[in-house]
Amino acid sequence: MPAAPPYPPQLPSGREAFAYADTVERPGPSGGGKAEGQAPPPREAGRVDLTPRTDGAAPLAFAPPQHWARDDEETSAERTTRLRPVGARTPARIAAVAACAVLGAGLLGGAVAGSLLAVDDPAAATPDSRFQDARNAWHSIPVDTFFPRTLKGQGAGPGGADRAWTRVAVAPDGTCADALDPLLAKALGPVGCARLLRATYTDATTSSVTTVGMVFTQGDRAATSALRTRFVREKLAERADLMPRTFPVPGTVAAGFGDPQRASWTVRVLKDVPVVVYAVSGFADGRAVTDPQPAPRATVDGATTAPAQSGLGHEAKGIADRVERGLRKTVETPTETPG
Repeated sequence: MPAAPPYPPQLPSGREAFAYADTVERPGPSGGGKAEGQAPPPREAGRVDLTPRTDGAAPLAFAPPQHWARDDEETSAERTTRLRPVGARTPARIAAVAACAVLGAGLLGGAVAGSLLAVDDPAAATPDSRFQDARNAWHSIPVDTFFPRTLKGQGAGPGGADRAWTRVAVAPDGTCADALDPLLAKALGPVGCARLLRATYTDATTSSVTTVGMVFTQGDRAATSALRTRFVREKLAERADLMPRTFPVPGTVAAGFGDPQRASWTVRVLKDVPVVVYAVSGFADGRAVTDPQPAPRATVDGATTAPAQSGLGHEAKGIADRVERGLRKTVETPTETPG
């Protein structure tokens, strides 16, 4: 009994398909067929015969090989991991999920808030960083912030009287070479002079004028602290040969405010800000003063000098106090009691 053909039929593919096709009987021109097993003339391997058929027969077509599953093969369902059933949503499980979500959101929000506070909180800045930031404040802060158009001096006058001052003019920012006495500039040499800002004020009666200035220094905190100590120990702020110069303003009440008109002054080397604040006052009518007196002495009760009795010591001290306080508030540094 002849053997049964294989199932499923194995169809050739690729080059074997073309070789197989050439061995299949094809009807000849007269309806006959090619003898079984008669092979065509050999052709070059890898080439396909594209010569048009002349016998009218349809070309052979071969389907791609198909996979026939055997009884002993695993099916796709058997190769897939079986899913375990999910339990019912109980109130306890829902509460646990909600608690985890709330806890995660709280931790994430706390981390974000903490990072923002660390960056934006001014209190997080160190004294050194504040000191360096204040050094560049002169070119980033409006002049009206440093030198307001009006200053209020509650209790700043002789006997605790209230005072008020109006700004006459602001000088262009510059260096210390032309604005400070050479000897004072030399005394400030250890910390250098990066920029000098000046303005002149007059009191409510226009009988006195005062020039106030801020020297932004170049030294570090250690050099600034050493200079401050020297000024206090050697009482340099009370020496008349270190008196600051005035800023006269032509065409104003301060037009005649020159060096001979200087009556009282104050010089302060600040500790936690790289700035030296000074102020010098005089009479608005241009009279010369032969016995100028530093503000700490001209504001003592019972002083009988001309600067003391005219209140010019209070003028210099009061204006310097308020400009210094405004500077500290602007650069957000700790408050220091004016000397």
